[in-house]
Amino acid sequence: MRVILFPLSGSLPILHPSVRHREVRPVLTKTILLVCLVCLVSLALVACARDSAEGGSKDSDHPPVVVAAGDIAGCHSRGDEATAKLLGGIHGTILTLGDEAYEDGSPEEFANCYGPTWGRFKGRTKPTPGNHEYATPNAEGYFGYFGKAAGNAGEGYYSFELGNWHLIALNSNCAEVGGCTRRSAQGRWLRGDLANHPSRCTLAYFHHPLFTSGEYRPGVPEVRGLWKVLYKAGADVVLNGHDHNYQRFAPQDPDGKADSQRGIREFVVGTGGRSHYAIDSPIDNVQRYDDATYGVLKLTLLSGSYDWKFVPVAGQSFSDSGTASCH
Repeated sequence: MRVILFPLSGSLPILHPSVRHREVRPVLTKTILLVCLVCLVSLALVACARDSAEGGSKDSDHPPVVVAAGDIAGCHSRGDEATAKLLGGIHGTILTLGDEAYEDGSPEEFANCYGPTWGRFKGRTKPTPGNHEYATPNAEGYFGYFGKAAGNAGEGYYSFELGNWHLIALNSNCAEVGGCTRRSAQGRWLRGDLANHPSRCTLAYFHHPLFTSGEYRPGVPEVRGLWKVLYKAGADVVLNGHDHNYQRFAPQDPDGKADSQRGIREFVVGTGGRSHYAIDSPIDNVQRYDDATYGVLKLTLLSGSYDWKFVPVAGQSFSDSGTASCH
């Protein structure tokens, strides 16, 4: 009779001298593999049960968030310090809407004015350039500071995915990039990008607003070509800065006509901290506005819809919130 003794210590079994190792090894290997398989199945079942009890997967419980504002940092203003504190309390991707560093977007201003406040969150920032960045030739301060995150130097437009959303950063300094028409280099790139990413939900952001009620009322017509491409592709949201205030528009077409079915909702969020521009008379389709509060726009990008909330700096009370479906 062959005997295998298993000690209580849990160490390897002690074999009777009459047992040959080559006869026992296959049995041990099969046993170990079976135990590992049982453990893996058990862990998978526990994970599935936990997700079911919590009502879904981790991704569905925590949809992507973006936080946006433009017209941000000047060494002689403190508004950007207050808005930077908001960023520290909101997890998510930061979209800068141009004019990050006043007055000229120089390397020194990015390092000394933008860097100490919003620059603390550079690692999660997806920027776009404003007109002040081009006060430095070829926006070298901007492209040098953000590097690859700003897209190709000399272009400044790029796209990326967040959850079920397709996000597009554009360069609305049209004269600096060969135009903003559908036939321009940027326009052709945009058409191709939209065709290659037919997402249900699409958000575009750039500095100059096509529609605005403040300093640049009624808007900057040079970007209408970009709007036409976005509208034709069924884009849902456009974010802009340039006017130093907050405005939310009803969905509309590139000609400013209300369009609840296919219209793009524009937000002007020039509230990053530099200064304020007054709104004396809101133009058509403005649903909510404020010209005296610094803050950021928080967008929660759900599957097939989005929530928005304007978050004011400490000590201010203005806010705006809502939800809407994608096309």
